[in-house]
Order: sequence, then structure tokens, then C-alpha cells
Amino acid sequence: MQDEDIVSQAQRAGIETRWQDVSGNIREVPVGVLRQVLAAMGDGDDGARRATLITADVDSPIVVSGSAGAYRITLEEGRVIDGQAAVIGRGEVQLPPVNVHGYHRLELDGRELTLAVAPQRCWTVSDATAGAKAWGLAVQLYALRRVGDGGLGDFAALGTLARHAADAGADAIAISPVHAQFAADPWNFSPYSPSSRVMLNGLYADPESDAAQPEEAPDGLLNWPAASLWRQQAFRARFRTMMVEQAAEFHAFDSFRAESGLALAQHAVFEALHSERFTADPGNWDWRRWTADLRDPTSGSVARFAQTHQDDISYHAYLQFRATTGLAHAQQEARAAGMRIGVIADIAVGVSAGGSDAWGRQAEMLNGLTIGAPPDLFNTNGQDWGVTSFSPRNLPAHGYQTFLDMLRAALRHAGGVRLDHVMGLARLWVVPQGNTPGDGAYLRYPHKEILRLVRLESWRNRAIVLGEDLGTLPDGFRETLETDGLAGMRVLWFERNGRHFIAPSAWSPSAAAMTSTHDLPTVAGWWVGRDLEWRKKLGIDAGAAEGRDEDRGYLWSAMQESGSAQGAMPATWDAHPVVAAACAHIGTSACALALLPIEDALALPEQPNLPGTLDQHPNWRRRLAYPVDSVLTQPDIAARLQALARSRRQT
Repeated sequence: MQDEDIVSQAQRAGIETRWQDVSGNIREVPVGVLRQVLAAMGDGDDGARRATLITADVDSPIVVSGSAGAYRITLEEGRVIDGQAAVIGRGEVQLPPVNVHGYHRLELDGRELTLAVAPQRCWTVSDATAGAKAWGLAVQLYALRRVGDGGLGDFAALGTLARHAADAGADAIAISPVHAQFAADPWNFSPYSPSSRVMLNGLYADPESDAAQPEEAPDGLLNWPAASLWRQQAFRARFRTMMVEQAAEFHAFDSFRAESGLALAQHAVFEALHSERFTADPGNWDWRRWTADLRDPTSGSVARFAQTHQDDISYHAYLQFRATTGLAHAQQEARAAGMRIGVIADIAVGVSAGGSDAWGRQAEMLNGLTIGAPPDLFNTNGQDWGVTSFSPRNLPAHGYQTFLDMLRAALRHAGGVRLDHVMGLARLWVVPQGNTPGDGAYLRYPHKEILRLVRLESWRNRAIVLGEDLGTLPDGFRETLETDGLAGMRVLWFERNGRHFIAPSAWSPSAAAMTSTHDLPTVAGWWVGRDLEWRKKLGIDAGAAEGRDEDRGYLWSAMQESGSAQGAMPATWDAHPVVAAACAHIGTSACALALLPIEDALALPEQPNLPGTLDQHPNWRRRLAYPVDSVLTQPDIAARLQALARSRRQT
């Protein structure tokens, strides 16, 4: 095939053949890379032509492929609308608007489609709070501490913390992703590289065990392998007891399993199969290295494995039951304590290509492609995050089911959801397996359809939606998100005009204000230069230290202007007055919601994650020093939360 034919085929498949780099230069994607991406996507028909679900906006005309003729729409409520489709173009017809949002049934041209009609915007913070400004905490779930937790935070700790946060006036508690990991591999613990975004991490269930606790690491860091082993042993013991003695729990588990259907069944089989293969040979961690018969979830070999390993499979299903029950209870505790939003879940931008989702949903996933970022100021070599995601070509043909399953799982027991790297709804930088991160291309997604589904699910669940919109977004996409009611993130470090910090009163009202994120320095760490120490130690971005002294002055001045700081600027070693001022500072923002990372509530100098590192920095391993039933009552911490709550009421 000629080069120009490859370029045309790539463009039809949604691959951007050129892109603009951070300096504004237009870069052409090499034809060889286009060939690789096309090969990985497959050469099937355009999924849109085989769509089983179409989307529309409430009170707007509906455009669908088809020919003139009669149609019937059966609304969810049962009402039937009959009419004649009007031809508006080659192969397209238009139907009159539907004024009820929901999942309706459309019959046209002998086809039966799901018609997803979306409201004009998401359920927002203002909807949840009747217009009042709100605030909440952002926490890394694994970091929470309680008596008898075996060295790992869990949903029981989350419920307790939510009650105390509500007592302090909080309306929300945002958590790190709680997606399912690999039960057989406790060393694979990054919350942003999960096995499944539909299932939960069973380790976060309450083990309710009286067994001797594992020893904590002397440095106070979380020991994932030890905590995982202890919890797995506790859950196995409870599972065995339930199977023979706990009739009530067994009945509830049996009902949960039946209601969860194929998704749970397939994940439980994968976990049992992965455990067997990986334990026998660590080289078999990735299912793509298994024998051909085991790579197919529907094969006879997999069915025979399931028949002979029913106990193990039931155990992994039981972990999902316990985790789901625990998360539901935490959200119930948050709302019962007075939170108007409650838990805000987090959806990672991708999943491990060697995990459960990729194995069980192969027809809907990108195969042979990982996602990341092109070269930019933060990383001149580009980034390969080592995870994959949905195939935009195949999503419509499968009724967007994998996306909907993921979104519904996150919202099932939450009052909101954060979408990591929300730009991924519009386009993702994909890298063919074996290439360097810079040898990739942007792949477009049907973002209008996806955003309609987000808006619809948001309203059906009365849940807010946050989008991590940091960095460079496609032109107009941030405005689209705002129109659709997805709240962006306004992070203190990035709200600047040149070197000067922008007044919080000028931040976007529809966004969520934050002092920092898990990937950025804490306020205390930034003030004392702890982040610079790490970067110097690891040889990362040595120029980051330039101008920090001046920046401290700019920050203190901005906090004085907002009324959050008083007096002379503290010394570089004295971060506590700065942290207290920063808490109040984001409270004065115009944003409807302010989220304070608990690391800043506690004035901790260390950040949870340092991007671009693996073992060089203790990512996802830092635990809080105080237990959840007393952490927010410590005098200095309580004072910071009071300042935040007070500033929210005054703006």
C-alpha cells in the first residue's frame, strides 16, 4: 500500500497524522508509525456502522444512519413514540427531539438500537448543595490508618474518616482509585495501573481479623506484600467460615454473584487462572504469554479450568462481594453524617494490558498499543504509561459497554467521580509495542457520544463529575467540559500568570480548587524545597530549583491579598503558617468545590507519588501517622480545616 493510502486510511480510522508539539511546531507522524497503529487497531469495518447504541441530546433532533421510513421509540417509562424519519443526507435520517433523558429503544430499518438521550449537563456541585460552596478532603485510601488494619487502609477506615470530616463541615471525600489489582502479585500496587477498572481491589475490604498484625516497616512505609499476605489469609479464613457456617452472609454473597453476572464471573476466573500461571512461572504474569487456548476466555480449556477450580473462583468473587459491601457502607456513613456528596471515586486513565479487562474484553480494547504522552517540557522523551484502554473503533459496535460498565462501577456507591487525564475522552497518545514513547500518534475518540453517556449516568446517579484537565488539551475541549458540567481542576501551583499567582476569586466557578495533587509537591514540601531535594537526588529536572525563593514571595503575597495570610513571610524552614494560609486560600476561590489533600491538612512534606520514578521514590507507600478516628481532631489540623470551612462560608 502506498504511503498516501496509509495516511488516508489512518485519518479514516481516527489517527491524527500530524500533531503540534509544546513549542507550537507541527510534527508529521512517520508512515511507519501509522502502519503500526493501524495494524494494532485491526482492519475491520468502522464500528459506527455496526453501532448498537446511539446517543442524542434531550430536546435536540436525533441524527442516525438509515433510510426514510417508519420508526418507533419506546421510552424507558413505557411511552411509545411513532413517526416517519426524514432524510437529511446520504445514508442519514433525522428524528424529532425526545424530551426525556434515559436509555430508550429505537426501532428503525428493521434494526433495534439503544437510544441514549442525555441531559444538557451533568449533575453538579450546585445541584448537590443547593448552590452553596462545598469543601472536602482528598485521600490516598491505602494511607489511612486504624487499629487492626493489618498495615493497609481500607473502606472501614474511609467510613470513619468520612464521619469525622463531615463533623468538621466537609461535603466530600475524594479517594485514590480502588480498581482491582492482581491478587497473586502484591508488588503490582500502583492504583493507576490496575487489572480491571470494573472490579474493586479486594484488599480494601475490612478483614475483621483478630490475627497477629504484621510488623510495620521501620521507616513507616506501607509494606504491600506483607499487608497483602496478611489480608489474603484473613479473607480466606472468613470465606471458609462463611461457606460452612454463615448462612445469612452466604445468601447475600450468592445473590451478589447472580446479580453481577458475566463480568464478575470472568474476572474471578481470570484471578484464579492468573494466580496459578504466575505462581508456577513468574514469566506468565501477562496472559498474552499463556498458551493460545488460555488466552481465549470462551475456550474449552478455560471452561474446564473453571470447573476444576470452583473454590478458588468463588473466593475471588467473594473478595468482590466484601469490597463492594465495604465501599457501599462507607458512602452510607458519609451521607448519614451529613455529607451532601460523599465519596468521590477515581477512574484511572488506563488498565494493564496483562490484566483482567484486557483478557476478558479483547474485542473492545486496544491490542498492541500502550498510552502515554508525547515529548513535552516535563519529559523531552515522551511518556509511556504502560497501560492500555478502549478501542475507539470498536466502542460503538459493542454499545459502549466496557466504558459504561467502568463508569457505572465507579458511581454505584459514590456521590461523584474523578476522570483521570480527562483529555483521554477526546484523544489519547498511543505507542505501538516496542516503540519509544515519542514514536506514537494521537488517536481520536468519539468524545461527543462519550460525554453524553457521562452526563446521562451523572444524572441517573445524582453524582458530580470531575475531570483532571491539567496540561495541554485539544482546542475548545476545556470549554466543552465546562458546558457539559464536568468540573475541571484548579491547582494552586498552576493558577499563575507568568510568575504571579492568580487570585482564587478569579478561578473557574465550575471547577474544583486544590492546593496540590498526588503527583505534585505538598505545600509544606514545596515551601521547604523537599521536592527539589528529591529531584536533585534522582537527577530529575535539575533546573526546577531556579526561582523558588522568588516564587515563595509571590505565593505569600497572593495569600496576603486573599486575606488568608498575615504578617511577614515565614522562613523557608517554617512551613506550618504557609500550609494554614494555603488551606484558607483555596477556600476563598470562586470554585464551587474545594478539595484539600489530607497531606496538606497534616502539613506533610512528602508527596504520594513522584512521576517518572518506580523504586527510586516510595510511590504509593506513605501512611498517615495518626489513626482515622483522631487525625482530624489534632489541634493544628482541626485549625486548618476550620480556616478552610470558614473561608468557604465567607465567599
